[in-house]
Amino acid sequence: MARPGSGLLAPVNGLGYPPQNLARVVVWEWLNEHGRWRPYSAAVCHHIENVLKGDARGSVVLGQVDGQLSPYVIDLQSMHQFRQDTGTMRPVQRNFYEPSSAPGKGVVWEWENDNGSWTPYDMEICVTIQNAYEKQHPWLDLTSLGFCYLIDFNSMSQTNRQSQRKRRLRRRMDLAYPLIMGSIPKSQSWPVGASSGQPCSCQQCILVNSTRAASNAILASQRRKVYGGTGGNSGASVTLTGVRQSNTFAGTSLWSPTSASSGTNNNNISVGGGHAKAEQVQSPLSSANFPCSPVMPSLSSAHGHHALTINGQNNLNRPGTQRISMGTARGAIPPGVPALPVKNLTGSGPVHPALAGMTGILMCAAGLPVCLTRAPKPILHPPPINKSDMKPVPGINGMRRKTKKKHLRRGKNPEDVVRRYTDKIKVAPDEDCTICMERLVMSSGYEGILQHKGIKPELVGKLGKCGHMYHLLCLVAMYNNGNKDGSLQCPTCKTIYGEKTGTQPPGKMEYHVIPHCLPGYPDSKTIRIVYDIPAGIQTNEHPNPGKKFSARGFPRHCYLPDNDRGRKVLKLLIMAWDRRLIFTIGTSSTTGESDTVVWNEIHHKTEFGSNLTGHGYPDPNYLDNVLTELSAQGVGEDNLKD
Repeated sequence: MARPGSGLLAPVNGLGYPPQNLARVVVWEWLNEHGRWRPYSAAVCHHIENVLKGDARGSVVLGQVDGQLSPYVIDLQSMHQFRQDTGTMRPVQRNFYEPSSAPGKGVVWEWENDNGSWTPYDMEICVTIQNAYEKQHPWLDLTSLGFCYLIDFNSMSQTNRQSQRKRRLRRRMDLAYPLIMGSIPKSQSWPVGASSGQPCSCQQCILVNSTRAASNAILASQRRKVYGGTGGNSGASVTLTGVRQSNTFAGTSLWSPTSASSGTNNNNISVGGGHAKAEQVQSPLSSANFPCSPVMPSLSSAHGHHALTINGQNNLNRPGTQRISMGTARGAIPPGVPALPVKNLTGSGPVHPALAGMTGILMCAAGLPVCLTRAPKPILHPPPINKSDMKPVPGINGMRRKTKKKHLRRGKNPEDVVRRYTDKIKVAPDEDCTICMERLVMSSGYEGILQHKGIKPELVGKLGKCGHMYHLLCLVAMYNNGNKDGSLQCPTCKTIYGEKTGTQPPGKMEYHVIPHCLPGYPDSKTIRIVYDIPAGIQTNEHPNPGKKFSARGFPRHCYLPDNDRGRKVLKLLIMAWDRRLIFTIGTSSTTGESDTVVWNEIHHKTEFGSNLTGHGYPDPNYLDNVLTELSAQGVGEDNLKD
């Protein structure tokens, strides 16, 4: 079958957009973590275009048109989407399609995900599917677009050619994307309102506007300093070198006289910890801290040469960034200039971007030098390791453990389990049973709900280790609502009686020593633990029996120092794995996804060479903390055999 056209207009005239007399449909897209451009809805695109008409360098508050997007702001100058509550930034782009294509007609193609909701295809794929549908093709192979899927229009399904898994797909009608004619709106002086000439008065826009005004003032000040410093040198010469384009971030253009030599002047603004290649220079205020502000001048110095990069005017339709073609220049933090490390956008850090940015503005306004640096990215994995370099952990047999459903050990009937760990009380004290909240001198609150031979509602028992007292019938009810593994856990002090097991799905655990050291342990090698759990079907012990569960992020790599204490922790983790206590099925606290495999209150270090996320090293208290967490699950040091 011939591959249908995508409907995407190719750049003409070298400008990245069609001639003035040609109509086109505009689709705004953002870049996700998998490198795919995901389209905004038609309503959001109409909103962006309306703002663009008023101010081509303004900011778009997406929450004004879609409540679910309230944390997001798009900065049209830097072409980035900024999430205000987390600081996350993503590139955005403005794409064009034919009016007769799917977005021009308001056609949306979607596939059904694991949660039963519908996810729209990327716009390029949507256009391709619609073209094939209109030509009445019975099926469409998406291999040519880089996806191993087969679309069947008769059954309205998508089939994975490798796994043969089928998903439903659907075609629905929505609002058509905006249609434009003529040239691209030119950049205007900021601020300009969309209609009245006045900026929005909401608190969100006031914050964005005030930030942009301050950064514009700094931009003008820096320009005066740069041109004033180079112009005063009679021996200064300016050489403009060529620039090359990259498709890494669509929509940002940099004008770059890359080598302007002067005799003694060395002006430095350092990005990224004080050493940045001029090849990859970005503005510290626009890219790290002020996504809604114009790109600030960034100066890199090497042997008395100045390199200035500032944002171009008409950058909305460029297919990629322009970078300086000089890879050897370096920028250094001048002596005495304070460096403000900016919070890593995906983790924790000493200074939040907004705080660091406002501090920079105030210091610049006072005439003080400042250098904003971005925290380094976390080092999650060690350098590549040959299989022959992976050695068994000393003192531990084998290098792998597996769990299956049969590993769950069932106890005897509930009455026997309760009687095993309690002593009968002849005279009950006049206090509450913390399970049913009835007085112990009264009958259990489960009277009439549960009936067990030999256990009367008024009987009271005392747990052997901790001494807390409950109605025996209440303890039976608590046991029946748990894992029924033959163990009890005191609801007051959490003392465990018997061997507690969990509901971890089947999987495997591997562990070995690698020839690298962790931060804080320079004299020890590293124990690497690899957990791997596949997706599957929930059983009766899980929240939703019979329903599928997902397993995101596997295999998961974790790290311990290869010393006596680290090996002790590993032995206890192996014991916890055998008891199915490391993972469980629930709702992810980071993504909010339900029915997925999550950690089960035993923390692991998943960051190898840094501690930017709080899940790495150095952390001198980690081994003690994890021993405490294991003990709370009934896996204590007293369980280890000498």
